[in-house]
Amino acid sequence: MALAIATFLFITLLSTTKTLAFDSCPSNEQLSVIPIYGKCSPFNTPKPTSWENTVINMASKDPQRLSYLSSLVAQKPNSAPIASGQQVFSIGNYVVRAKIGTPGQLMFMVLDTSSDIAWVPCSGCTGCTSTVFTPNTSSTYGSTDCSVPECTQVKGQSCPAAGAPGACFFNQSYGGASSFYAMLSRDSLRLGTDVIPNYSFGCISAVSGSSIPPQGLLGLGRGSMSLLSQSMSLYSGVFSYCLPSFKSYYFSGSLKLGPLGQPKNIRTTPLLKNPHRPSLYYVNLTSISVGRVLVPIAPELLAFDPNTGAGTIIDSGTVITRFVEPIYNAIRDEFRNQVKGPFTSLGAFDTCFASTNEAVAPVIILHFTGMDLVLPMENSLIHSSASPLACLAMAAAPANVNSVLNVIANLQQQNLRILFDTANSRLGIARELCN
Repeated sequence: MALAIATFLFITLLSTTKTLAFDSCPSNEQLSVIPIYGKCSPFNTPKPTSWENTVINMASKDPQRLSYLSSLVAQKPNSAPIASGQQVFSIGNYVVRAKIGTPGQLMFMVLDTSSDIAWVPCSGCTGCTSTVFTPNTSSTYGSTDCSVPECTQVKGQSCPAAGAPGACFFNQSYGGASSFYAMLSRDSLRLGTDVIPNYSFGCISAVSGSSIPPQGLLGLGRGSMSLLSQSMSLYSGVFSYCLPSFKSYYFSGSLKLGPLGQPKNIRTTPLLKNPHRPSLYYVNLTSISVGRVLVPIAPELLAFDPNTGAGTIIDSGTVITRFVEPIYNAIRDEFRNQVKGPFTSLGAFDTCFASTNEAVAPVIILHFTGMDLVLPMENSLIHSSASPLACLAMAAAPANVNSVLNVIANLQQQNLRILFDTANSRLGIARELCN
């Protein structure tokens, strides 16, 4: 009898554990990082039949992302005409829960480390989806006047004259060929259990293009209008995230804000400042190894140059790591030399080989100042379920972008704790199972 009861309790415990793991989603009190194709995503995306097709589809949008990042580096005007048209969600791979206003209105906002100002679609928006923020129902909402200093810090702002009265409107592009028109506003922002009063954000009234996140964006860049800058007294310029694998349909990662709860023993590398583009998280990538071979790369291709914007950044919005073409070609050629062929292409990946050769696939090591990142195989290779293929999961910057940036993307960051410590100008990386 006792054995039967014990067996029943054990089976019940297993059943309960499975229910919690596979049927529940994080509560609003948890600051989770949710893959857009995951079970807990609000965007009604069906469960992918193959995760490599999901990655290929998302990576196909990388050229738009690289074009956007390159335009920031080149300091081109960050605005574009607005036209009506229903937009389709195509850029932004991870979202976080946020509540805006009093009472709080739930929005799933794209996490973007290369943007500063937050923005959400508001009621009456032309071309937006059905989920919008309604300012009229918030007791703490207010618009921002052109005379307020914050207005001058927003790119694309349009005011009658400097210091003149009137609401602060601005027009910005995002993701390459998309744009939006918004009014600078203030309201309470709730993240997890924290509430940030009088948070400045854009209240969008019109969008154009296919790259505007449907429920808004939370800017985690280094600029004056970012979350870090607006919450310095609360979070001390520190945050970290752990991005779950795209294969983790049932699981979410986490976003940690502030110095408390961050890993103590973590390898770090200095963050570099670019005065021409202060939002981006530049790091000094000094060299790259494929297996035991240090890849021959001309130093000037890796060098940080604030004037041209050249160098290496960490970015949450690009899917697969992109190097300027000469760097990628050198990495690819050495990888192919060690794996042997034949090689085929699959989507953005030009170095696919029989998965039976995976045992000889070399590790890829990114050497930063003061820190080496040994990429786990799951961050270096992508596998095809339709055929016995494995592919090198990185690529060259698109030829038509004219990019001088090397971008360490989110596929290579998965299942790692990435620490952004702007107070001490350092970036840290530690192994962590994010799922």
